Amino acid sequence: MINKKKKSAERNQTALKFVKQDELTLNSLMREYGQSVLWLSYSYVRDKNLAEDITQDVFISCYKKLDTFREESSIKTWIYRITTNRCKDVMKSKAYKYKKITQSLFDHYFSKDGTPEDLLIKKSEEKEISLKVLALPLKYREVIFLYYFENLKIEDISTLLSINANTVKTRLHRGRELIKQMYERGVEDGR
Repeated sequence: MINKKKKSAERNQTALKFVKQDELTLNSLMREYGQSVLWLSYSYVRDKNLAEDITQDVFISCYKKLDTFREESSIKTWIYRITTNRCKDVMKSKAYKYKKITQSLFDHYFSKDGTPEDLLIKKSEEKEISLKVLALPLKYREVIFLYYFENLKIEDISTLLSINANTVKTRLHRGRELIKQMYERGVEDGR
């Protein structure tokens, strides 16, 4: 029994030694390549916070895959490949595309282009549409929001809400009709 405990303790010490070695290696990699990975990430996504998140993800991935590094290339090349792949994955994501669209709309609506009257009209129209969407019953509001504001496909909404795709289409149609009726009646808050 004592032998088993001793062997188990030795295995734990050996495992801790490897973990500490990996952590030292990771810290050294972060010191050596951290700024370069951050700049490379930023060159892809052009957003400081997102680039920082990607950099963190890259080094977490490096830590997890350190034992798989085959030394067919330099460690720098390996880290940069992980970085570029992670950046490309992020840029393909719906969240990234949505953020970019939102930012471009924000830039467009609040840019110095156009007269103050134009900006006021645009802002007023956005507010009016938003109020009408918020006035819809929940079952219509959620599909309108997911489809138009989150840019989800009908199939994705169907899966997300656990309803049939035809039900999503019907709710979209009825929601649009309700908004149209609100405009025709001049209703501001849906009452």
